[in-house]
Amino acid sequence: MTRDNDTEPALSRRNVLRSSAALSVAGFALPGAAQEEGLPTEIRLGARISGWVGIEPDAIADERNPTLQLVQGETYTLTWENLDGAGHNFSIESEDGEEQFVSTEIVAGAGETQTVEFTAEEGMANYYCEPHPVSMRGDIEFVSEAADDAAGAEQPGQYIGQGPTVGYETVASGGPLTTPTSLTVADEDADRRFITDQTGEIYVHGPDGIREEPFLDISDRIVEFMEFDERGLLGLAFHPDFAENGRFYVRYSAPLQDDMPEDYDHTFVLAEFQTETDDNETADPESERRLLELAEPQFNHNSGSLAFGPDGYLYVGTGDGGAANDVGLGHVSDWYEDNEGGNGQDTEENLLGSILRIDVDAESEEQPYGIPDDNPLVDTEGHLGEQYAWGFRNVWGMSFTSEGELLAADVGQNLIESVNHVRAGGNYSWNVKEGTYCFSTETPNTPPDDCPETTPDDVRGGEELLDPVLEYPHELGLVQSPTDAAENGGDGGNGGNATDNATDAGGNATDDATEGGRDVDGATGTRQDGGVVGDRIGVSIVGGYLYEGGQIGDLEGGYVFGDWSVDGESPGTVFVARPPEDWQEGGGVEDLFLDPPTEENGGDGAADNETGANETAGNETGGNETEDGDGELHPTGERGDGGTQEETEDGLWPIAQLQLQGEAAQDGRPSSFVYSFGEDADGEIYVLTSTTPTVEGDGAVHKLVPADGEEAADGGDAAAEEDAATGNETAGGNETADGSETDG
Repeated sequence: MTRDNDTEPALSRRNVLRSSAALSVAGFALPGAAQEEGLPTEIRLGARISGWVGIEPDAIADERNPTLQLVQGETYTLTWENLDGAGHNFSIESEDGEEQFVSTEIVAGAGETQTVEFTAEEGMANYYCEPHPVSMRGDIEFVSEAADDAAGAEQPGQYIGQGPTVGYETVASGGPLTTPTSLTVADEDADRRFITDQTGEIYVHGPDGIREEPFLDISDRIVEFMEFDERGLLGLAFHPDFAENGRFYVRYSAPLQDDMPEDYDHTFVLAEFQTETDDNETADPESERRLLELAEPQFNHNSGSLAFGPDGYLYVGTGDGGAANDVGLGHVSDWYEDNEGGNGQDTEENLLGSILRIDVDAESEEQPYGIPDDNPLVDTEGHLGEQYAWGFRNVWGMSFTSEGELLAADVGQNLIESVNHVRAGGNYSWNVKEGTYCFSTETPNTPPDDCPETTPDDVRGGEELLDPVLEYPHELGLVQSPTDAAENGGDGGNGGNATDNATDAGGNATDDATEGGRDVDGATGTRQDGGVVGDRIGVSIVGGYLYEGGQIGDLEGGYVFGDWSVDGESPGTVFVARPPEDWQEGGGVEDLFLDPPTEENGGDGAADNETGANETAGNETGGNETEDGDGELHPTGERGDGGTQEETEDGLWPIAQLQLQGEAAQDGRPSSFVYSFGEDADGEIYVLTSTTPTVEGDGAVHKLVPADGEEAADGGDAAAEEDAATGNETAGGNETADGSETDG
């Protein structure tokens, strides 16, 4: 789903889980009709968690987070109406967030209004709602400065490449599905796929389509939904011996328990269920045994990802607690004093912001499950033994490969979405970093010049802060990809993130920026014939799977994933990333504690030096080069005083946009919001979508198949082979996509 609705400006993700997280919807103003003059002095807006809505004047009517074009020195009267009943206020701040010009009281209650009068003055850059600073954020522009600012404002030549064309076959739509959050299979001799719906049901999809009667219905145990919500039934995993014992595990959001803090939002529940009969046809709703209950302070950043590893243990994703920046109610302090919070770096006080690893076949006096003896912190005094890896914001989609490698997508806040190659004891950096970029809770839209590369020696022994294996910005031009990306991936060289001639020495896009011989708009990075359209890439990542099926040769060995929505209002996108051949050759936990790079030992990104973060994934130094000295994003480390870095930093997997072909696709992308991915027993991949960013849409499931006119990669007919399938023996354990999120 999408979710995130967290903090400042950028959009964020998953709504339903996403909200983008809250959807990531957050913050980016959508393009609208050009305003030739400044707005009149009376302005009306609507306020809802998913974004501000323009009401008056007509120039901004119906726009989400409309840009307010003002005249400096003019006095304005702005009235906003509460549309969803949640608490909102109206604030104005500077570009760096250090100066606040306007901040009103929070008003809750649908239909309530608030009027604020202010004078437009130099330095005003953004307006936003403090409780929902990511999804409810828009730009302020001064008309008198528009012409000068626009002159020569070129963007770096970054873009996501055009990937192969694949079929997009709808296998289930409408009917009982609203917002499907995961699809998985059990290790059993049956041709069926299990689909979780955010509203609380698990449905079975078989050879004859989706069954109307749910396999399990726990909708009466789920929280009461808001219009936009990241809570619900988020994840499902079957016990490796399900065929014999009928046991399976679900992650859902229940109402807050009486023994939890009254100002918290809901209860995180991990529960075991069993089937009613030996044939495992339906589940017994009365068989619930709760294994884990956590008090969740906010409605968003709930993760929901579940997966059994090849070791037979259950891996459980948790979000950082919600809101934004990993700070505020329910967020503890950590070792990094420059940033307030947070749960992502804490392994002592709570289990949030982590991936947990538990033994569901054992229990102890303290809890109804066991803790594996080789979990990384089992023997570390004062730390929680369930912890397997930490430093996450909101894991939305994690899966094991057939060789046992764990990949987990982490929904970003305002700027960066990423995927991590997860190892035991790994610290994946949130909220010290967002992706490969330093992060500040004071200026979440402007990465600091530097930040730690390791924890202090007295914090878990001084562990490396690990970088992701792939990342992308919400918007083109925020960062610039490695110049060699086009050579390394995509569609036979057509995929990738940038090309050698994309920028000149000053980091500005040039007229001859091309990829694979195809023209690219040098000013905006917009592809002319595929790939990313416009300047938006996405707002809330949705994790997927390494393709290991046999039907689509162009996807073999690629990591298929997506983004919930291009901009928080439009449908999502499906991508493929190309890992290098040696990506699985990283070391174990003993390799995570390394000396951080310095200028003396090559920490400037030289290709012959590998950081500990990327060494664990078998890659050289990661990060994306960006233009220096212009306020745009810069990779971890020092910021120059002009131009671009002398050496590009490589190692991130190149990304290409799949070109989808089918009735449910439009212009090569899904025609709906992308909430999750699934994998069947044969390694084929499914895309789960809904028509809206709320919990009231029409859900659908689509299978990636060979494009029209192409035979299956193994020489057979894909449809015929699917009809002939008789069993669902999973490879490498049970892999499941998690629940769903948005930006926060």
